[in-house]
Amino acid sequence: MNRLLSGTVAATLLLALGACGSDESPAATGEAADSGATLTMWTRAATESVSKAYAAAYNATHKNQVQVTAYPNEEYPAKLASAAGAKALPDLFASDVVFAPQYASQGLWLDITDKFNALPVKDKVAPAHVRNGTWNKKNYAVPHTIDMSVMLYNKDLFTKAGLDPEKPPKTLTEFAAAARAVDKLGGDINGTYFGGNCGGCNVFTLWPSVWAAGGDVMNADGTASTIDSKEMAEVFALYRKLYDEGVAAPASKDEAGPTWLGALQSGKIGIAPAPSAWLGIIEEKAAFKVGIAPISGINGGESTFVGGDSIGIGATSKHAAQAWDFLAWTLGDEAQVEVVAKGKGVPTRTDLASNKYSSADPRVVTINNLMGKGKTPYAKNFNATYNDPQSPWNTAFRGALFGDAQKSLGDGATALTASLKK
Repeated sequence: MNRLLSGTVAATLLLALGACGSDESPAATGEAADSGATLTMWTRAATESVSKAYAAAYNATHKNQVQVTAYPNEEYPAKLASAAGAKALPDLFASDVVFAPQYASQGLWLDITDKFNALPVKDKVAPAHVRNGTWNKKNYAVPHTIDMSVMLYNKDLFTKAGLDPEKPPKTLTEFAAAARAVDKLGGDINGTYFGGNCGGCNVFTLWPSVWAAGGDVMNADGTASTIDSKEMAEVFALYRKLYDEGVAAPASKDEAGPTWLGALQSGKIGIAPAPSAWLGIIEEKAAFKVGIAPISGINGGESTFVGGDSIGIGATSKHAAQAWDFLAWTLGDEAQVEVVAKGKGVPTRTDLASNKYSSADPRVVTINNLMGKGKTPYAKNFNATYNDPQSPWNTAFRGALFGDAQKSLGDGATALTASLKK
């Protein structure tokens, strides 16, 4: 959730990328696709396990061999900037999907448009991720990992509060009612929890309620903010009321991300929006049963923030054809079922939401089916505008939750638009 990139590193990266771009496509190399090349692949620590699982499965059945190197999340952008400046990018590299428009626009990845369009499954690949890896109608990246926002709820607390644990809320209004019911259990139990001091957390968990209600947060090309909307105001008003009533845990106000998972693992929270990947993580240590529900709008609908990582071919790669062979393989049935689904991940293909592994757990099918209903925000200057602790979004949402909501959203839309246009 913490996709922090300093202004200095961002500026360095942009300069480096401008000098690094290439119009060569994988089809232009003339090399055999599986010739026994050694391919270098970089990823951030957050996706290291999936990246290495892909590589191991591919290496076992191909002459090409993919070598994965992972870097700490906070160091990764600077590492890419340095490699781009030296024109020594790896053959393949993954990045947080919200950075994809920026990287694509600066030519950090090779153009893979023709190759992607020739895939028989191209129309089934996560549409939100494909959109973020596109710049000026050309494809530069494909989905590497998927993580989505959902409602996680404590079935044991639901039962104790007199709620049906098999019937989660279908509207945000019902979510608030369920949280209040659990909160009445008293003691150290709270109805809900949220990241009240975390820009990325609120983007990930609150925006889907706006989308589910038919609203949006930006214009289509990510250059103008629309947070001063009726839909956004209603979402913030609901969460603010839950906090003012004491239904949301007091720690929510200062939660910047690091202790959010721990709060839900404690078994003291009734229901809260969170990353879908936390389902398995929570259950590894929890003594309670976890339920899953889609994030809804005030009066219904369903949506999700389709997060995760995108991956493309480094602009300076000398093995573009072989690198594409790996990428195409990762989107195939074998990789998506036997690597991703088997590892309890979310397939990057909409047609594989229900498979032989996910079918054993209806909750996983629920998560997988949300992919086609969700969005991944598209904006070239996303990080500085929303994720950075000093971003205008941080000021806007803090004000909307704990201050003058109307003024904060109005002023915020203006400030966010100015930042998005940079």
